[in-house]
Amino acid sequence: MQRYDAGSFDVIVIGAGHAGVEAGLASARMGAKTLMITINLDMVAFMPCNPSVGGPAKGIVVREIDALGGEMGRNIDKTHIQMRMLNTGKGPAVRALRAQADKFSYQHEMKKTIENEKNMTLLQGMVEELVVENDVVTGIVTQTGATYKAKTVVITTGTFLRGEIILGELKYSSGPNNQQPSIKLSEQLQELGFDLVRFKTGTPPRVNSSSIDYSKTEIQPGDDVPRAFSFETTKYITDQLPCWLTYTNEHTHQLIDDNLHRSPMYSGMIKGTGPRYCPSIEDKVVRFNDKPRHQIFLEPEGRNTQEVYVQGLSTSLPEDVQRRILETIPGLENVQMMRPGYAIEYDAVVPTQLWPTLETKRIKNLYTAGQINGTSGYEEAAGQGLMAGINAARRSLGQEELILKRSDAYIGVLIDDLVTKGTNEPYRLLTSRAEYRLLLRHDNADLRLTDIGHEMGLVKEDRYERFMEKKQHIADEMDRLKQTQLKPTEELQSIIREVGGSELKDGIKAADLLRRPEMSYAHIERVSPSHVEISEDVKEQVEIQLKYEGYIEKSLQQVEKLQKMESKRIPENIDYDDINGLASEARQKLKEVRPLSIAQASRIAGVNPADISILLVYIEQGRIAKVSNE
Repeated sequence: MQRYDAGSFDVIVIGAGHAGVEAGLASARMGAKTLMITINLDMVAFMPCNPSVGGPAKGIVVREIDALGGEMGRNIDKTHIQMRMLNTGKGPAVRALRAQADKFSYQHEMKKTIENEKNMTLLQGMVEELVVENDVVTGIVTQTGATYKAKTVVITTGTFLRGEIILGELKYSSGPNNQQPSIKLSEQLQELGFDLVRFKTGTPPRVNSSSIDYSKTEIQPGDDVPRAFSFETTKYITDQLPCWLTYTNEHTHQLIDDNLHRSPMYSGMIKGTGPRYCPSIEDKVVRFNDKPRHQIFLEPEGRNTQEVYVQGLSTSLPEDVQRRILETIPGLENVQMMRPGYAIEYDAVVPTQLWPTLETKRIKNLYTAGQINGTSGYEEAAGQGLMAGINAARRSLGQEELILKRSDAYIGVLIDDLVTKGTNEPYRLLTSRAEYRLLLRHDNADLRLTDIGHEMGLVKEDRYERFMEKKQHIADEMDRLKQTQLKPTEELQSIIREVGGSELKDGIKAADLLRRPEMSYAHIERVSPSHVEISEDVKEQVEIQLKYEGYIEKSLQQVEKLQKMESKRIPENIDYDDINGLASEARQKLKEVRPLSIAQASRIAGVNPADISILLVYIEQGRIAKVSNE
């Protein structure tokens, strides 16, 4: 194929899935001339798996993306069919928003946003080669020979790298949803020396809504209260569609057991490692054989389609077995299966080959984001895409790159886990992965990250002014409550009795009364209203910050200690072979990960406290300077 010069850009983004769109939009909005190239323009921001956004930990990531100036939150707010706040009966650290998407509206709205973005060129094409000169990426070459030059390149190929679909005994080369796979790019990454692993994910069947007997299922409506992911959203969708709950049973499980020999997972046809936290139905039946049933959620894929996503029934069993499984489930006895479930295997880059900026260590100016880095989920992909886009743009514009700390955001936890610890299975964010989860809440994502988004040029001035006003209102109201003395009037004692609290014997500061578990801001407001109008999100913030003040303070003290370790930088020219006393495993892992700080080094699996002590002594004695001068 004859090559030709097709143009030059600051940033090229390969792929337009959930990582790609965030990377491209961030880059373009920061002023970098950006090319986003994808195999099929009809698949921009497509949801090949569950048509939803958010959930535990993931919903907080979407809020963080929005606070930084990303697009996912705004887009789902415009296109969802249902929204619910999860874990409302628990503490604020685990509350999370989840939206059911209209998958077609979601992708069309996102494509429109990209097409209208200045500095952005959206193009259909198959990238087959990176142009690399002296270990620096300088452009790309497409299947048609078009050669595009770039200062930086971001790869966000999702599950397309050497993708193979597996359905029963059938196996064929394909990306998700029977799209073209990307084969030559994967082969080149190996030739360039990247370590790749084989992962797998899967989807459940889709069924026709008109053939479901919903009377045998339980309705799952959205919240009555208006909800939104984006801090900018002011218009709310009120005509929500319900989801429905049903269950597998002993007949379902027996049918699966009887056909395990035909399952690609158990026959050896599937070689890739699947996601532990999103197992197939055959895996659930085998691993949890003591459970008499498993939940199945019936989730509409959009307002203008009859297709329903059978959440909880992910499978790669043969098509005839899938049909019979569906018939055993209450409400689905006469269901029409419109698409069978399938598994997909694909190549992923071992993420310890990346710096915390998501630039590859092997090739300068080359970034990777999303499922290519070994993660699962649209939200994890979008968070990485945003960070890779920010850093690729800043590198191309000659600016310092951005690294979010573990105490800043779930996005920081995600990236640090990947580049420091790696992953041997598709990685999924969980609240338990974040040691500072009381600080990384759904409600305070804007307070944590809007300043950073504004500094990056992604949060516009009018939004930033509103944010600063909100911060001031929170501070003013907290001060007012700390200074306001409440007398034990009959009205106040009545409110306290009403919620089951102990009556007052003396006066009390309003803030101290609010700290009582049974009291809410609404109760305080009844006896001591503010003289200025306060928004609901300010009230929520005041209540949470006062109620959890002691716990938050302890977490902040821990963060301060960690930051001292983060500030102890490890020089780039360190020679770990020169350090006597390091355990051999620690030496190997430190050479592989090349941590930037003592704190990052301490999080590497296989590096023990004794190794950290030896490393600290080595650095503090100035041994590196001595070695460099010899």
